[in-house]
This record gives sequence, C-alpha cells and structure tokens, in this order.
Amino acid sequence: MTVAPAPSRTTYGTRARRRSGQSEPAPYDFRRPIQLSREHQRTLQLGFDGFARQATTVFTSSLRTVCSMALVSIEQRTYAEYVDSLDSSTYMTLFTADPIPGTGVLEIPLFATMSCVDHMLGGPGADEQPDRPLTEIEAGVIGGLIERLLGEMRYSLSSIVPLEPVITGAEYSPQFAQVASAADVMVVVSLELRINERGHRVTVCLPFSGLLPHLTDATGAGSVSDRERAQRALAARLLQDQLSEVPVAVAVRFRPTTLDPATLAGLQPGDVIRIDHPEAAPLDVTVAGNTFAHATPGSRGQRLAALIVDTPKEKP
Repeated sequence: MTVAPAPSRTTYGTRARRRSGQSEPAPYDFRRPIQLSREHQRTLQLGFDGFARQATTVFTSSLRTVCSMALVSIEQRTYAEYVDSLDSSTYMTLFTADPIPGTGVLEIPLFATMSCVDHMLGGPGADEQPDRPLTEIEAGVIGGLIERLLGEMRYSLSSIVPLEPVITGAEYSPQFAQVASAADVMVVVSLELRINERGHRVTVCLPFSGLLPHLTDATGAGSVSDRERAQRALAARLLQDQLSEVPVAVAVRFRPTTLDPATLAGLQPGDVIRIDHPEAAPLDVTVAGNTFAHATPGSRGQRLAALIVDTPKEKP
C-alpha cells in the first residue's frame, strides 16, 4: 500500500499567501440596501439612451449650433449625496412625474443654461456667462427648451412608465430645493451635454421607490418569452370563458325590513308584517347579497318572472 506524503509547511504557507493576496471585502451599509439591479439599470439605460439622442436633436435645433448629449451613468444615491454632487449654483427644474409619486429634477449647470439662452437669443454663446438667477425673459426662453426636453423624456421612458411630467418650479441652490428628505433613495442619471466643444454635466433625479414597481414590471415583461406570453393569454381567455358559464344564484327580493326581537318572537300565524318597501318601487335583483339590478314582478306562462327595469333614482 502506498501512503501519500503529508503536505509540507511550505504548501500551507503558499495557500495562506494566496488567500492574503485576495481583494479586500467591500463594506456593506445595511441602511442602504442595493436594489437597483443590473436588469433595472439595463432597462433605464435603454430609455435614457433614447432620451439622449432626442435631446441632441432638441438642443441642436433650438440653439442652432452643434450640440450632442450622451448617457454617462445611472446610479442609486441618497438625495443628500445627489445634492452634494451639484455645484453651489445651478439651474434645477422641478417637475411632478405622475404616476411616480414625489418630485423629479432636471438639472442643467447655470453656465450651460446661460449659454443656451445666449444662443437662442442670437448670441455667440461666449465663454464667459453671468453667474446669477435668470431674468423673467430668460426664464421664459429656457422654459420652452425644458418643456421640449421633458416631452422627449416622456416619450423615451414610455416603455417603462407612462410618465406625465409637469413643471412645478425652478431652483438655483440645491440646498434649498425641497425635493425629498436627505435619506431618501433616488435614481440619478448623469449625461454629458456638449455645446460646440464645451462639455457640461446634466443630471436627472427621480424617486427610486416610485420608479421601482415600474422597473420590476418592465423587466419582468422583457424576461418572458413570446411562447410564455401566448400561453398566459390563452389561459386568461379560457378562464374568462369558463367564468362566464358558472351558475350563480340570483334572488329577486323586497327591500329589507328591520324588526325588534320582541316582535319577531311574538309572531303567530295570521300576523301581518308591514315591510319597508314602497308600493311603486321595483324589487332588488341581488347576488350574494349585492344589488346589481332592479325588476318588477310578473309571470311568463306557468312560472313567475321578473322584468328588469331602470335603476330608480334616489331622492335627496
């Protein structure tokens, strides 16, 4: 019998060195579980890639100069982290994003905003722009551009959520923008806007909790094959056909009457009970105690019958 030699200390030392050479574990914050999966990011990437292409056309046609926009990143951040990543002075357009609850943000740096206004008013878009809030005329000029961008966003994200963005205001200081609490998780989309040869970072911020159900539905729909969708549709149709043939017990009755226990206990053959049903009122047609129609009593041949009539209007 051959006995295998015992492993030497050198072997153990090599293994230990190999283990120690591995990458260090990354810290995990249990207060912020990562929920933006790779599938969700891919779904959002497809939507915002389309938005970037459409925004390129919007900027080029509005500014009448060479512009481009490209998607840079999609991240999950807290609102406090998003605010800290912005400049102290910027142009934030706040908008409602029904059916997503909460408020969304389309942020364009103030320098880029002033440059856009300069181009749209016939200027050259100089390298030096004023660092101040927009005047009423300038806000009206840039407002038309922002509405077009939000319209393109609605179109690009239609496969994920039927977004209906409506502008609710503008803010120049991120610290004063009351969009969400500091710990609320947001989806932050970063894009690069290039006007001529100068690049600017544009961001879109949406509430993650309101966007997640729509991402889950969109991702689930995309992971189902055509055969599975056809099978589900056939099963739903067969179920609907069978339910339409299930017999249901239907009752035609007077309106209920309330009596006290003493009266009920004293009833004898020949007693007459006055019911709380008006003489001219039709009878109630009910299923499982729920009234869904009204009818008048009658007969058809040798059997009693009920004729369905219009639902009477209740007097105030």
